Amino acid sequence: MNVSKVISTINEQTQNGITEVYLVACGGSLVDMYPSKYFLDSEAQKIVPGMYTANEFVHSLPKRLNKDSVVIVCSHGGNTPESVEAAKVAKERGAHTIGLTHNKEANLLKYSDHQFVYEWGEDSDVKNNPMAIIMELSVEILKVTEGYAHYDAFQGGIEKINGIITEGKKLVAARAKAFADKYRTEGLFYILSSGASYGHAYGFAICSLMEMQWLNAASIHSGEYFHGPFEVTDKETPFILMMNEGRTRALDERALTFLQKYAEKVEVVDAKELGIGTIADEVVEFFNPILFYSIMCVYREALADVRNHPLETRRYMGKVAY
Repeated sequence: MNVSKVISTINEQTQNGITEVYLVACGGSLVDMYPSKYFLDSEAQKIVPGMYTANEFVHSLPKRLNKDSVVIVCSHGGNTPESVEAAKVAKERGAHTIGLTHNKEANLLKYSDHQFVYEWGEDSDVKNNPMAIIMELSVEILKVTEGYAHYDAFQGGIEKINGIITEGKKLVAARAKAFADKYRTEGLFYILSSGASYGHAYGFAICSLMEMQWLNAASIHSGEYFHGPFEVTDKETPFILMMNEGRTRALDERALTFLQKYAEKVEVVDAKELGIGTIADEVVEFFNPILFYSIMCVYREALADVRNHPLETRRYMGKVAY
């Protein structure tokens, strides 16, 4: 499915052009949408973006939803009941639905006007993974509705990011193992980041640590750290700080300065050090979370290995009624 063609088709079918973009999913798929919400909040002047966990979208449907709205729904397996229902409700309201899944037989696709069955796994190019595809859809929507001055720079970033990730994984392999060895017995982690990457701080906490490792974890926005959360900082509590390149780096640097003074268990993952600076300054901030997702997978795999707790292990998900 061609992103440009899909958005051009949708825009031609609207009465007033695309006026709203709703990003709807659950769990890790919702995390994949956060960078696009951040992008549209930052760059759009007329389009109204919204991001919803799927069940809230269903039960608290936005009144703005209309025939000029685009609703992007993502579900990895494609059969998450809340996400399927969200797409169904959106379609019934006349909105244009775009469904993303890894499963070509997914129920989600029944309610998707436009369908993306994305690549997944170690051998896939990240530009064909959901986070990047949803970003491309959002950028294309902005381009056709309002224009986007940095469109070419963004496309250049899409072509570069996979290579940056490949080299970044090599760079962190040894330190990820050292991290896992050092923190193997810890039961609580705080994850900090800012900008487009705050969504992945949340995602690493709820998916990688809580779901996949049964560890207590919480995300903290680097800008909010000094407005309450820093009071729990001590020399015994582990913090992971994902430092962005781009406009919000100053927020991460401020948090790092404080952590270096008052904490001892601090793991810093710096996008700048990992080579993301080869992407144009005007768009680099939107690529931080795409990089961080792949890099933090190295960390979680190392932790799972040393803790002898496979990432696929579950006690409730898919096992009991909920």
